[in-house]
Amino acid sequence: MRVRLPASPTRHLRLAPALAAVLLCVAGSATAGNLYRFQDADGNMLLTNQVDAERKPLHSGNRQYRKLVKVTWYPDTNVHRYGNWGGNEAAVRPSFSKLRNAFDPLIEAAASRHGLEFGLVKAVIHTESGFDPNARSAPGAQGLMQLMPATARRYQVGNAYDPAQNIEAGSRHLRYLLNRYRDLPLALAAYNAGEGNVDKYGGIPPFPETQDYVQRVTGRYERLYQTRTAATN
Repeated sequence: MRVRLPASPTRHLRLAPALAAVLLCVAGSATAGNLYRFQDADGNMLLTNQVDAERKPLHSGNRQYRKLVKVTWYPDTNVHRYGNWGGNEAAVRPSFSKLRNAFDPLIEAAASRHGLEFGLVKAVIHTESGFDPNARSAPGAQGLMQLMPATARRYQVGNAYDPAQNIEAGSRHLRYLLNRYRDLPLALAAYNAGEGNVDKYGGIPPFPETQDYVQRVTGRYERLYQTRTAATN
């Protein structure tokens, strides 16, 4: 059975439970964005990709759908809440602060191979994982540079939790995005939210996590790591 979702920017569908289940399966083949499944008090379902910062349906006519049942994360998006951000740009969880400089030789080597600045790669790692090589996000991103499974496969990563493989693939992907967009904020937004979302919105997507992510990475790059080298960091 083939079901087509509406093509309009605001995708809100009120569905009977059986049809909602079918559409959730079909929606898994989409290429960008996240699909949120809500339920009201009578058991009616709402599928939407339009939510506010608190992950509630945006439009007032859908306020009765208060229960979030499921979020479907698509392969090219890494949008998630970052627990390692802390209260300021320099913040790192105490349990991983000892690893802050541990990966500098790997970062320097990968950055050099792919024509990136050491400080930029390190700022991405700082923001993505807080230097935790075993970090895993709710959507399934893994390791220091939070590789999504599809990205790991693209760069033939055998073990996404291996720091060397993770940093190499993450750096290659970042280089690819910089080449594609020719703009650092857009490349970072695509790293976080997926190329499909950047293309869909014609710029940085209107996701609070992505907008904050771009500011965090660029801020850490400019203020913490840009003028430093692996030897002096």
